[in-house]
Amino acid sequence: MEKFDLGLAFVWEYDQDFIDLTERLFHQNNLTTFIIGEHNIAEVRELIQSKKLHFNFYLDRAWDVNEEFGALGLMINKRKTVIFNPYKQVLHAIDKATMHLEFISSGIHVPHSIIIPPVTEKEELYISLVDLAKLGRPFIIKPCNTTGGGTGVVTGAESLQEILHERNSHSEDKYIIQEKIYPMIPDGKRAWFRVFWAFGNAVPTWWDDQTHLYREMTQEEVRKFNLKEIFSITKTIAKLTQLDFFSTEIVLTEDGRFLAIDYVNDQCDMRLQSLHYDGVPDRVASQISYNMMKKVKQLKRKFKI
Repeated sequence: MEKFDLGLAFVWEYDQDFIDLTERLFHQNNLTTFIIGEHNIAEVRELIQSKKLHFNFYLDRAWDVNEEFGALGLMINKRKTVIFNPYKQVLHAIDKATMHLEFISSGIHVPHSIIIPPVTEKEELYISLVDLAKLGRPFIIKPCNTTGGGTGVVTGAESLQEILHERNSHSEDKYIIQEKIYPMIPDGKRAWFRVFWAFGNAVPTWWDDQTHLYREMTQEEVRKFNLKEIFSITKTIAKLTQLDFFSTEIVLTEDGRFLAIDYVNDQCDMRLQSLHYDGVPDRVASQISYNMMKKVKQLKRKFKI
């Protein structure tokens, strides 16, 4: 049987640079990697089935767009492989309605929201004028499970009619209607953050919700603007979800509160800023890969692999 430390599955062409970065780092630290894509998934499935190939650890960035990878991942999971971001936990964590309630129960502050059922479950919808007024105007409309790149999200809704119209777009999905949040602007920067939870550690960035541009966050900025709470919030989310790698959006509001906004994104867009203007800063991507490598080494020692 041929064994590799890390199996990496992906299909999105723009993942290539992050995958290359990760492989280089692993190889520099005497760890082996194996790439699975649409070009070799059938072959890999046969090798796994015949027990000729084994991965100690596995990260699947393809299962949400190609069901063949999900089937392969379930097979790999039976082979004593450590799966990063297990599918069952991911499906639980990406449901915004579920996370909204669990965040509140865990003491994480979230925007005022109304959760509404899918059209397929309840065609007629009643929202009181009192509840609608609490949202303020404009408000946000989000499908609870249709995720990725802001798919289906309306950021400037004004009326009940818009809610009724949007929920028909994804009729089998729950929706969350959320008050629009306005961030504090310290030193001219919008205090809107995308924080990555990367294999045991929070990696925060400034992320402008209007331009979608990232900027690295320094330790000096954490101290200067008293941002330590975003680390503890992200750690709490990690404990709730039991995920190894995800991102969350946290805002420091005008009245000084930290609110979790877009709860859990498990398939992080890892395009590099050096190649894409709205990509993740290269050093942040490197830190994420480093954390994964460090976690693999740590678990290899623990399990004596």
